[in-house]
Amino acid sequence: MSQKLIIFSAPSGAGKTTIVKHLLGVYPKVLSFSISATTRLPRSFETPNQDYYFISVEDFTNKIDNKEFIEYEQVYEGLYYGTLRSEVERLWSQGKVVVFDVDVKGGVALKQEFGDTALAVFVKPPSMKELRKRLVSRQTETDDTLKERVEKAAIEMEFAPFFDEVVINDSLSEALDFSEKIVEHFILKKA
Repeated sequence: MSQKLIIFSAPSGAGKTTIVKHLLGVYPKVLSFSISATTRLPRSFETPNQDYYFISVEDFTNKIDNKEFIEYEQVYEGLYYGTLRSEVERLWSQGKVVVFDVDVKGGVALKQEFGDTALAVFVKPPSMKELRKRLVSRQTETDDTLKERVEKAAIEMEFAPFFDEVVINDSLSEALDFSEKIVEHFILKKA
């Protein structure tokens, strides 16, 4: 199999992680998840080196200086996320199609870097009101971080035209079905 990538991006709370986890379960022999690096602390339900590589700001900035990231972003003050070059190479060496669950700017950067070897998918919530409701129901946000995420999401929604496909996550079952179809088409497409 050629070296392909599938990028899922969305505003926080749109459902991209749910879709990615579903696809990894449906196609475990073909797809493999690219673990992103971040400087934030793990959430109670996250497993280090499985959900994210949790590293210090100092380690992250050293890796930036050493050009170890394909893409990275300082999402909020002191909070970095990025894709390690070594992670993509590790998965390709296993013959896998690499799947990303990244923020919108990261998704655009990856698509620009890899062009037609990458499928970029934007997951869109049905409305900003629904997105806010989903973020509140997570119970992981303070009033300030909720406000910040909603404001950021409004800006991120404008990036949808830069992606190959848009999945509107109004009905989860329909979003999952559509995601399976576009992923299958991309995997089977000749490079």
